[in-house]
Amino acid sequence: MRKAMFFVILIILLSSLDGMAYEFETVMMPMRDEIHLATDIYRPSFPGSYPSVLIRTPYGREDALEADQLVAVCDILGYTIVLQDTRGRYDSEGVARLFEDDGWGVRQDGYDTVEWIAEQSWSDGQVGTIGASAMGITQTMMAGATPPHLVCQVPIVAASNIYEQAAYQGGAYRERLVENWIGGLEETYLLPEIESHAVYSEFWDQVNVETRYDAVNVPAFFIGGWHDIFCEGTVNSFLGLHANGVSGAHGNQKLLMGPYTHMDWGQEIGELVFPENAVLSTTQILMLGVAWFNYWMKGEETGIMDEPAVRYYSMGDVDDPGSPGNEWRTSETWPPDGITDMNFYLYPDGSLNSDSPVLQSDSLDFIFDPTDPAPTIGGRNLHGDMGPYDQSSVESRADVLTFTTEPLTEPVDVAGKIKVKLWASSDAVDTDFTAKLCDVYPDGRSILIGDGIIRARHRNSFSQEDFLTPGEIYEFDIDLWSAAIVFNIGHQIRVDISSSNYDRFAVNPNTGAPFSRFPEEFVTARNAVYFGSTYPSRLILPVSDEFISVEDAPPIQSLPVLDIVNYPNPFADHTVIRYAMVKSGRASVSIYDVSGRLVKRLADRQHQAGGFEVAWDGIDRHGKQARSGVYLMALQTSLGTKTQRMVLIR
Repeated sequence: MRKAMFFVILIILLSSLDGMAYEFETVMMPMRDEIHLATDIYRPSFPGSYPSVLIRTPYGREDALEADQLVAVCDILGYTIVLQDTRGRYDSEGVARLFEDDGWGVRQDGYDTVEWIAEQSWSDGQVGTIGASAMGITQTMMAGATPPHLVCQVPIVAASNIYEQAAYQGGAYRERLVENWIGGLEETYLLPEIESHAVYSEFWDQVNVETRYDAVNVPAFFIGGWHDIFCEGTVNSFLGLHANGVSGAHGNQKLLMGPYTHMDWGQEIGELVFPENAVLSTTQILMLGVAWFNYWMKGEETGIMDEPAVRYYSMGDVDDPGSPGNEWRTSETWPPDGITDMNFYLYPDGSLNSDSPVLQSDSLDFIFDPTDPAPTIGGRNLHGDMGPYDQSSVESRADVLTFTTEPLTEPVDVAGKIKVKLWASSDAVDTDFTAKLCDVYPDGRSILIGDGIIRARHRNSFSQEDFLTPGEIYEFDIDLWSAAIVFNIGHQIRVDISSSNYDRFAVNPNTGAPFSRFPEEFVTARNAVYFGSTYPSRLILPVSDEFISVEDAPPIQSLPVLDIVNYPNPFADHTVIRYAMVKSGRASVSIYDVSGRLVKRLADRQHQAGGFEVAWDGIDRHGKQARSGVYLMALQTSLGTKTQRMVLIR
């Protein structure tokens, strides 16, 4: 990509606001129902109208995405930065309602905010958005409302369907996530409402942008992680809008997926340490954002749309530097071309292999006591243990069935959605079935890759309840979400089946009573899993032999970048030249005429990393007034040279 497009984002991390010029004001922005939202606006000090970058947050606008540094871009690159507390949060009026007012419902705060910005004299009518987690969800909900002046978005680790990805995955309550997140926000008044809507209904439609893909019309760059709490939301948003979005969105989406937990972009993920190439720095994320904004709101050829639609990290054996995987790969589709769903059948002897079962049927049963559930160890969590953890201690329990391949003689390369199809029964009218996919290392560690759950009453639909007839055999589909990993030679693939994963998911009391966060009665269930040609319980892995590989390359190259701009331009007798250095070194700023002759050298010295400025009064190196015309200002460093045109008018 063009280096010039990224200089500002490095200033964000290398500079403070001290000495930066910008215009600041806080307004109480009116919404359609006369509620006012506290909004900070940072405008370039140079007069004119500019595109705006909007961040809407429930966490306090002063802490939004390094906001104290982000506003430094407004003078140098020419964006207005708008930071807003969402409804009922911090200095904003109203009552917070779990993203209900951020989308396309009766109250549409995202829509109203975008359109208010577009009407201001300092706005050029274009608004882009960026933010992670809740700040990503406010974006996806806003996109569903289709505000006319919303131009582009960068949602990071964001859910697309609050019911399935945040509240009731597989129909089971995500207890650790919901209780801790809502509690941390001090909005526990929301918990009874969430509890009373355990069955999917119109209540959840208003926070499910997947129902609105065919209305969304904006390009978005989605960033997520395989071990993130909203992994599937990130993938679903990309897929849904890339294929089904209307003009503007259709075919204009990008997806980047790494091995990360929620907003942890480093090497140490869970109990694993990935190679250095796995690191995705905040700098790189913001570089992507700036390139995205510059392309869609300024029409600059940043090169970002020349990139493949999907860039993803294929995980691998972290102990063997020579193993396949642990590399960035690209694809124009997700899953990549050449993927085939491969069945690995569960056998009653605990084996797992691709041989189709011959025996007609067999089964294994276990006792599920909801007062003694299998504990959570790692997984897609927001609090506590997160990501790939060793499951060996849980697998030793009598209520956990394990199915394992022989040590692999060839690598198994996986990329896409992972599923378990289970044939099972219970002597209770309702229960849960859980599944985990693990990568078993030669030393015996059983490292979690992905997990899932299905509440039996929701096996057919999340919007209705179908209870079990005790002893009857049913088919259950367990979604383990998406991942990309190469299982190395000598490793084993394992599936764990149980009926609990607590406290990641609330325990099912097995009674069939309406969902309660505090059940009063518990029933022990005898649950059975079935095998054979009649009931072929199996793991379904999306397997491929061929990928486009970008070995040992980070998702966006950490290229050294620099830039130089001036204002006013054109100018009569005075202009201020601002320039950026991403690392310490000698740099010069010079003025040349169009024939390449030196007119004047304005700076030639050692610089620290950061942003600088120097003025030119139109006087050449001989002390004479330069003539009217076009001149080139050049920033020259050991990293290269960057030039821009300026116009002098006498």
